[in-house]
Amino acid sequence: MANATPVRIGEHEVGCGKPLYVIAGPCVLEDPDEMMTTAETVAAACARLGVGYCFKASYRKDNRTSSASYRGPGLDEGLALLDRIGRQVGVPVLTDIHHPDEAVAVGEVAEILQIPAFLCRQTSLLEAAGRTGKVVNVKKGQFLAAADMAHAAGKVGAAGGERILFTERGSFFGYRDLTVDFRSIAIMRELGHPVVFDATHSVQSPGSTGGTTGGTPEMIPLLARCGMAAGSDVLFLEVHPEPSRAKSDAGSQLPLAAFEPLVAELIRYRNLYLEGEA
Repeated sequence: MANATPVRIGEHEVGCGKPLYVIAGPCVLEDPDEMMTTAETVAAACARLGVGYCFKASYRKDNRTSSASYRGPGLDEGLALLDRIGRQVGVPVLTDIHHPDEAVAVGEVAEILQIPAFLCRQTSLLEAAGRTGKVVNVKKGQFLAAADMAHAAGKVGAAGGERILFTERGSFFGYRDLTVDFRSIAIMRELGHPVVFDATHSVQSPGSTGGTTGGTPEMIPLLARCGMAAGSDVLFLEVHPEPSRAKSDAGSQLPLAAFEPLVAELIRYRNLYLEGEA
């Protein structure tokens, strides 16, 4: 099996033979003080556990079930907050982009530019992200075969992007349900890039609550264990101090208090995988 070429994120490398790395934070930016506290709490937990950490949150969400759904503070205000969090907490940040003309501004703040799953075939967006020279995390579309992510990587690479991650986040399984084919992790690693497993979006049930997306958050630990056992190099978790009052993805975020014990367990799964890979 081909090995995923390690990718550097800040002071850490992720990929074949490397320790677990964590990307975590709320779905979308909300109250600035609470976002800062969340980042500090998660960063401290990762420091205690000895794993690298990147804070994630969106400055704007375009994929909303309803036009009435909260979308975030917007580009200028959102990037200013992400920049402040990154500098004050001392961690890299990730945020998703939806329009090619936002890539340069986002690249000035974020270490990782994320391509949303529904946009993983958008050539202009992938090229714009690649031109920034930052890490580009392409989320595999819920409709896409894992092997077809090679084309997404090709678009980023042709524009000059050399640091590419793929994210598994579940595939459509009928209406309002997702399932994870864990073969996708191995298939995407064969393409030569580290794979992120998103254990929170994978439990979503799109549109299942009427105007919002529901989910089965009690399944997050199970899927996260499976993702680590299947060889994912990076763990992606959306966390919130109180998911029930989150302004986006309330039905699929992990409670902040559950973060550290879960990651401590998943480190063991990653280390077992690395022993078998050696």
